[in-house]
Amino acid sequence: MKARIICSTLAILTAGSLSAIAQEGDKGPRKDRGERPIPPEVLEKFDANKDGKLDADERKAAGEARKAQMEKRRAAMLEKYDADKDGKLDETEREQMRSDMEAKRKEILEKYDADKDGKLSPDERKAAIDAGEQIPPRPMAGRGGEGRGKGGPGAGGPGRGKGGPGAGGEGRGKGGPGKPKGGQ
Repeated sequence: MKARIICSTLAILTAGSLSAIAQEGDKGPRKDRGERPIPPEVLEKFDANKDGKLDADERKAAGEARKAQMEKRRAAMLEKYDADKDGKLDETEREQMRSDMEAKRKEILEKYDADKDGKLSPDERKAAIDAGEQIPPRPMAGRGGEGRGKGGPGAGGPGRGKGGPGAGGEGRGKGGPGKPKGGQ
């Protein structure tokens, strides 16, 4: 009898939750943030009809160019850091890349952080780029690296980012070899 009551309660709660979600319509995660302005350099390069916005074909061209740029960057990283030339970066190779990128970020920050607040403002970032600097991307949570007590084999969950099954566990772990859920 208790099991029946619990199941009925769970079914009612689930139905109520699904109803509330359905009432929100197709509001995606970005709907409440408004539209982001398109950077002028993107408009200049991809706004073929010069109407001040990107139509579907122009967005597609911009996306393809971005994808090609990312692939070129990936190939350059492999060329520089893939010591064993197996087409992927192992943990040692990734650590070397992270170390080099962090050193480059610090160098750029010291050189272009005019207000010395520890980060680059849009104007400071533009000055660095205009001077020909390649600003390395910031480290992303859930990508590569060693486990932080969550993620890795035995942590469960579908995993997020790199690191194989379980590389994420609860939330966004760092992937790679992590500690099992028991924390041992």
